Amino acid sequence: MTADKYQVFLRVAELGSVTRAAEELGYTQSGVSHMINALEEDLALTLLRRGRSGVTLTDAGERLLPAFRAIVRESEQLRQTAAAIRGLREGKVRVGAFSSVSVAWLPAILKEFIVEEPGIEIQLLNGDYHDISRWIAEGAVDVAFVTLPQEGECELIPLKDDPLLVILPKEHPLAGLTSFPLQALGKEPFISLLASSAHDVRRVVEGRSIEIKVRYFTKDDYALIAMVENGLGISVVPELLLRGQEGRVAAIPPETHDVRRIALAVSRAPSPAARCFADFVCKWTEANA
Repeated sequence: MTADKYQVFLRVAELGSVTRAAEELGYTQSGVSHMINALEEDLALTLLRRGRSGVTLTDAGERLLPAFRAIVRESEQLRQTAAAIRGLREGKVRVGAFSSVSVAWLPAILKEFIVEEPGIEIQLLNGDYHDISRWIAEGAVDVAFVTLPQEGECELIPLKDDPLLVILPKEHPLAGLTSFPLQALGKEPFISLLASSAHDVRRVVEGRSIEIKVRYFTKDDYALIAMVENGLGISVVPELLLRGQEGRVAAIPPETHDVRRIALAVSRAPSPAARCFADFVCKWTEANA
């Protein structure tokens, strides 16, 4: 049984576009539409709503999504296991990562990994903490970089403790401090990530009777840095996010020296390729992070 039509359906659903899915997967637009139509005919259900702005899942499509992911995952695992029996390592691994890892770690990891394992294809999904938790719960990723604690049925492998820093405009009166007093966090306008992903600032303020005054919310980590740089407020970010951004803002450890613990989440019963990539990441971070 081929899983191609299910894989195509999943990518259309993820991208919200038949055209973009066709371009990414190397099919014609009419070929993708034909596969989706054939799948809907086989199941006697409408799975997608077509509109001018793209496609969205129907209720039936939402309910069948986990089953389609399971079919694709099992088909990929079968192919990889057969390749391993033949003495080959090949397959596809879907990797979820947040911004700082995507910029500071993944380019170097992938550069070395593709030399060592040329038969394994890596598909990257970049998002915030909330996106990654959802992808893990839905089975949309095989391996994901997360911060602890992390819920979900997966194996969790700690990688690195990443210090949290208070960032301020360089001209701020407190920019010269060597340790930032927590009570000062509640006295300054604050730039925050969306509430669903503002884990880092919560690690600093929760349980400490500090009420921050959020002036702006953003989903983009680097937009947050730019807003602080331009004097719109202060924020709390992990040290890894500031790699390559040095000099744009003042960065001071909070007096409590809080950290976020970066870990690797690996799906239950991972494919040989997923386990291979996870093992490589663990070795790379031990040597380089």
